[in-house]
Amino acid sequence: MFVPCERGGGSASSDFKGFTLLVPAVSVGNVGQLAIDLVISTLNMTKVGYFYTDCLVPMVGNNPYATAEENSVELSINAEVYSLPSKKLVVLQIRSPFIKNKYRPFCQTLLSWVKSSKCARVVLLSSSHAYQRNDEQLLGTPLRYLLTPDLEKAVGGLMQELKWKEMEKVAAYPGINDSEKVLHIPGGGITKLLFTESCSKGIQMAVLLKFCSEGDNIPDAFALVNYLNEWLQIIKSEVNTSSQWKIPSSWRLLFGNGLPPALF
Repeated sequence: MFVPCERGGGSASSDFKGFTLLVPAVSVGNVGQLAIDLVISTLNMTKVGYFYTDCLVPMVGNNPYATAEENSVELSINAEVYSLPSKKLVVLQIRSPFIKNKYRPFCQTLLSWVKSSKCARVVLLSSSHAYQRNDEQLLGTPLRYLLTPDLEKAVGGLMQELKWKEMEKVAAYPGINDSEKVLHIPGGGITKLLFTESCSKGIQMAVLLKFCSEGDNIPDAFALVNYLNEWLQIIKSEVNTSSQWKIPSSWRLLFGNGLPPALF
């Protein structure tokens, strides 16, 4: 459930009519979440509310996008909403893992909010285990996309122009019945469930994902956000490069602090 922030005595609007909603899947390497960090930080998006849910592990921390000492002490929680009306863009950032057996309730709550807030479309940023690709998926780019039927009608032609590769389906029973194909996204968290639910509910959703492995996933995040930018043109650039994105201050702590020099 969306809970707006109260700033300056007023409440942030919960009506995002015509906006594009960006959401990360809590998936392998946290690539979607890192990509969302880059979008929020680069566009200096304003926090407009929280997504209250019992489906995520509770957490609280300092402002991950602090730019000065004054705003570094602001608190952040596990699911927050940021907005940029000038670009008709709203972002839900998720910062903690899901509680066991809570995938489905979360997806239902999220899609209910998408409808009530009147968002035009949803873009889910995700990732999948590189080591579980089949032979076809090993070819070419490690980036893939999926579109629900309702969004396919609107942007399917553009994806062809961009020469993007749609996520391949794999054999349901390899070696036994290779003709029956299913969507398989290992390590993708809520990706498959949220996509199939969106298909059945007539919601316009795109999934953008990257095959990757656990480790230093910063390069994967840059690749995914550049992939997103090819389509939505969030920032104007003739050539997508990592240098055009602003790295948030919290990334200095991705791998913990170094050992204090005083120890040596």
